[in-house]
Amino acid sequence: MMQGDEAGSDTPAIAQGTSNPQPGQPFVAVSADVRELYNYSWHAAPEQYLEAAISGAGVFPLVVPSFGDRLDLDQLLSAVDGVLITGSGSNVHPSLYGGDECEANGPFDSSRDSTALPLIRKAIEQQVPLLAICRGLQEMNVALGGTLVTEIQELPGMLDHRAPSSDRRDERFAIRQTLTVKSGSYLSTVLGADKVNVNSVHRQAVGRLAPQLQVEAVAEDGTVEAVSVRNSRCFAIGVQWHPEYWVGSDEPSARIFRAFGDAVRARAARRVRLVRAAE
Repeated sequence: MMQGDEAGSDTPAIAQGTSNPQPGQPFVAVSADVRELYNYSWHAAPEQYLEAAISGAGVFPLVVPSFGDRLDLDQLLSAVDGVLITGSGSNVHPSLYGGDECEANGPFDSSRDSTALPLIRKAIEQQVPLLAICRGLQEMNVALGGTLVTEIQELPGMLDHRAPSSDRRDERFAIRQTLTVKSGSYLSTVLGADKVNVNSVHRQAVGRLAPQLQVEAVAEDGTVEAVSVRNSRCFAIGVQWHPEYWVGSDEPSARIFRAFGDAVRARAARRVRLVRAAE
């Protein structure tokens, strides 16, 4: 990837970082699901993530279509200063982590898999701030060599982490679970606490943790609820819950998005300085 003074004079402005001249609302790439609706295939992200990106992190979310290796992700990461991997109703295809393809593991979205997983790896390699939520955390673990377990509520000694049965979204996303945050972890610094109350809307979880990740928080039954990238020099966090839903009213949720936004703006400011120094 070419940035700032590493870019030649014939490099387009977007690759030099000048597409983001002001660090106040820098661009953030957002993962997209592929859905069939009205006889069309749609590449889209739920509004709650986009709203949280704007109001909670103060960034400009750009939804990235899920076209896999047809996309130049290096070019994308030269034009944005953060990556947000959203949650979804679909699951990572088990063939990507040695699992068995069955109805319990679905539904799947292979187009998203083929885009989000390499985007996660490249964001980490290139030190682009990364926030991965719910399915995003699971993608983060698989992208780096970890595995997943499904229907965890059926395993001995495990809690039911699925959403409460309700037609009301606020009830489905109700804050109802207490997590223990690892002392001295990056997340504990962000939250300013070693306990946090969160919502829980998942039936899959981390199985074998990827070697490049470390645990940041766990549920009462030991389920991994947050991870970070080992030795990362920038924000690189995955959470299993949904801070985006309550970002406007819950302080821990707001803290996560503010920290992500601050990391994104810091990268944008560094890129602007590099471009100006090269002029």
